[in-house]
Amino acid sequence: MKTRVTLLFCFILLVSQVTVAASAVLPNIGAEAGCVLDVQNQQFVFEKNFDSIMYPASTTKIITLLVALEKGDLDSIVSVSPSAAECEGSSLDLVAGDRITLRNLLYGMMLVSGNDAAVAVAEHISGSTDEFVELMNGEARRIGAERTHFSNPHGLPDPSNHYTTARDLALITAYAYSIPEFREVVSHVRKQIYFADGHSREVLNTNRLLKYYDGANGVKTGFTNDAGYCLVAAAKRNGVQLIGVILNSDSRWEDAASMLDYGFQVTKLEDMPKK
Repeated sequence: MKTRVTLLFCFILLVSQVTVAASAVLPNIGAEAGCVLDVQNQQFVFEKNFDSIMYPASTTKIITLLVALEKGDLDSIVSVSPSAAECEGSSLDLVAGDRITLRNLLYGMMLVSGNDAAVAVAEHISGSTDEFVELMNGEARRIGAERTHFSNPHGLPDPSNHYTTARDLALITAYAYSIPEFREVVSHVRKQIYFADGHSREVLNTNRLLKYYDGANGVKTGFTNDAGYCLVAAAKRNGVQLIGVILNSDSRWEDAASMLDYGFQVTKLEDMPKK
């Protein structure tokens, strides 16, 4: 009887493994480049052109946030300069002279992708965007992002000097996920941010996956005409944290979801007991 039960268990286990393996079909993404990284194991479970040089658009702000958290005082007051307030592109609608804590400013930068906020952060931390960019590039090199170079803190186009790869973005983001404050900021769907004069504003996250993808916990959208639609997406299920990167895709939400689905299927298969 014991032998029969053992054989039955082994058969069920084998069927389960085959079922998962059959369902783990490589995603057919439309993105020009993409990848999925298992953060705990530091292993890429999916890749497409992930070492190709690409434009990151506002996914740049991932490393802007990382550097700000490492170098800045979250409770310090940022005074918004005219150059920050006048920055073009997506905006937090800052006005020169606005005063706001760095903590609140970072939420505005990441959730609504405020380019004005990114400049204000850079000037506050380093005194100028050029000096802050040096910190960004130094951090990228330290993490191992070997095919990356930044020229600004927000991601507006600079074709010769501002570029990265899907692989490098995944490595940068995985490192950033070791910082609790980073995970806290990028996981919010909405946030009320407060200015020093007492007025407040609600900001909504541009990352749609946070609303409908099971386990989604970050991270950042991006778009410029040169970069196309970009997305760094993160999700965690059953203790498995995945980072997915999509660069230049007309269907970034679907691409990211299919890549993450595949990543969770593969990691589930790998965790199954072996015979």
